[in-house]
Amino acid sequence: MAKSSTGLEENIAGLLCYILTWLSGLVFFLIEKDSKFVKFHAMQSIITFVALIIIIWIANAIPLIGGVIAGLVGLLMLVLWIILMIKAYQGEKFKLPVIGDLAEKWSA
Repeated sequence: MAKSSTGLEENIAGLLCYILTWLSGLVFFLIEKDSKFVKFHAMQSIITFVALIIIIWIANAIPLIGGVIAGLVGLLMLVLWIILMIKAYQGEKFKLPVIGDLAEKWSA
């Protein structure tokens, strides 16, 4: 795997885009100059985790079932976090439905 402009191997930088969810995605999106692979994973991290956090906030405002919905979304967030880090480390440009296409478009 090639090195990114951050000096890291692309797969390591891709993994690190997810390590602190959207925050590390934002950092890598702003500092990466060359690697489309890293920029894609950074943008996918930003879109995915910001959207899930917003959904959790909204769900928590719903009486009675909101906590359950927020808990399920939180579990989904954990599973996606692990899968996305593994796929990035393996050097795979793993695209989530809809979000992956947006990330590809916005990171170009």
